[in-house]
Amino acid sequence: MKILRIDMSDLVAKFEELGEYEGLGGRALTSAIISKEVDPLCHPLSTDNKLVIACGLLGGTAAAMSGRTSVGCKSPLTGGIKEANAGGQVGQVLGRLGIAAIVLEGKPKGDDTYKIYINKEGVKIEKDNSLKMLSNYDLIEKMKKEYGEKIACVSIGPAGEMKLSGASVAITDMEIRPTRHAGRGGVGAVMGSKGVKVIVLDDTGTTPRQPKDAEAFKDANKRFVAGLQKHPVTGQGLPAYGTNVLTNIINEVGAYPTYNFKEGRFQGARKISGEVEAELEKQRGGNPTHGCHRGCVIRCSGIYHDKDGHYLTKQPEYETVWALGGNCGIDDIDKIAMMDFLCDNYGLDTIEMGATIAVAMEAGLLNWGDADGAINLLHEVGKGTPLGRIIGNGAAFTGRAFGVERVPVVKGQALPAYDPRAVQGIGVTYATSPMGADHTAGYSIALNVLKTGGFIDPLKPEGQVDLSRNLQIATAFIDSTGMCLFIAFALLDQPETNQALLDMLNAFYGWTMTDKDVVEYGKKVLKFERDFNTRAGFTKQHDRLPRFFYKEPIPPHNVVFQVKDEELDQVFNW
Repeated sequence: MKILRIDMSDLVAKFEELGEYEGLGGRALTSAIISKEVDPLCHPLSTDNKLVIACGLLGGTAAAMSGRTSVGCKSPLTGGIKEANAGGQVGQVLGRLGIAAIVLEGKPKGDDTYKIYINKEGVKIEKDNSLKMLSNYDLIEKMKKEYGEKIACVSIGPAGEMKLSGASVAITDMEIRPTRHAGRGGVGAVMGSKGVKVIVLDDTGTTPRQPKDAEAFKDANKRFVAGLQKHPVTGQGLPAYGTNVLTNIINEVGAYPTYNFKEGRFQGARKISGEVEAELEKQRGGNPTHGCHRGCVIRCSGIYHDKDGHYLTKQPEYETVWALGGNCGIDDIDKIAMMDFLCDNYGLDTIEMGATIAVAMEAGLLNWGDADGAINLLHEVGKGTPLGRIIGNGAAFTGRAFGVERVPVVKGQALPAYDPRAVQGIGVTYATSPMGADHTAGYSIALNVLKTGGFIDPLKPEGQVDLSRNLQIATAFIDSTGMCLFIAFALLDQPETNQALLDMLNAFYGWTMTDKDVVEYGKKVLKFERDFNTRAGFTKQHDRLPRFFYKEPIPPHNVVFQVKDEELDQVFNW
């Protein structure tokens, strides 16, 4: 495996050995490169920032669930380090091409737009201004006509070209559609600053990466898959209803943020639930059970058709349905699906956009529940109007532009779909993750709500710091393997499935990794990230939730966030 460095200042590509980055993959690799090579005080859109696109430790192998891609940089949204994670085909294709990471460096002198084509023969960097401001779907259709149907693409939409802080990086799925997004932190703006519109990857003529011990690897993979298939979350709930199975569950426990985090239950939740979504998909000829990459056995990504039975978008995820739905008082699943498509097409983070539209509603720009108004706002972003550029730069920016006090962000990044007052553990993760508010950084919902791997009362502060710490460490490791984070449900409940994952890694690399080594690996990743943020000027005061969470009780439980600041300061004291 090699690192591919592409310097956009002089349009030169070169392969190099992993060297000091040996043994790192996925998030560990992106965070190590950013922490060691990027000036923490640089402007995120300057020539000094880098964009790193990495497959996981098991990317390009026959391991099930191993197709995730990590995208890292200094974030234009938070000003700190960022790793945004996506499904789709790119992680596997990178691995098969022998590329551990692509590092985009420098930036072109003019305003030309470039495409990069990579196959087993090498790298081609070409100027192509015909691609300027194309939407993601149109862009990928053009790439398919040019390079054939056996490609995987990394791309940005107009939002990335405009360098908006809500811009995502799109990754194509099995159908070569730009539906999987490294959404958070404005990574698309950094790709745009490098002048790169699309990276086309073609693994024709390559073979999967081979393990050191083929028999042991095959056996471990088989045990790993069996564990996932027998677990109720990964074997039943997610395949049947996708991630949106959570809408009714989180609404029922009173942790579903509604009307810009004013209430914990949404009256229209049932209309936009995973159960309703899956039924509609079946009726219209879509598919509620579908993998986002080859080798996925959970298959929580569906295909959503419109009322006329035509493809509209991938199955909108729980976070998307909440952000563009319940949080804005919108209970029309078709309108939410249209907004999901628009975000993917323009290249925008659905969580950031949903939170931003709710802030705009709080400012009086729209009425609560105005789905058509919300759709129009997304079109404004895509067109780059002055209002669109405000919205496209996220919730914190929009809050400042319109004088809104209640803006749900940490380190400038919008909170996802769980209220930290009703699930105190996720509040600790939101506050302290180096990434800004991020549910995936330490998903306490597993234990606070779903009772996977144990139970810690979500309404009480006791035990939440230890819970978040342990989950953040474990997650940093899983994000480095290239595995989908949803495997964690089975790992928490089934020691044998956890062991199967370790056995797979050990058989592949010839390692002797134990649970203790996993903990040390996760800590190492978090140290890279924390060190970068400290040098970028972050202090313990940045590891805090907005003060309204401490002052405004949320119905129905009428609780506030109770974990004290001095306890939050202990999360990384291991």
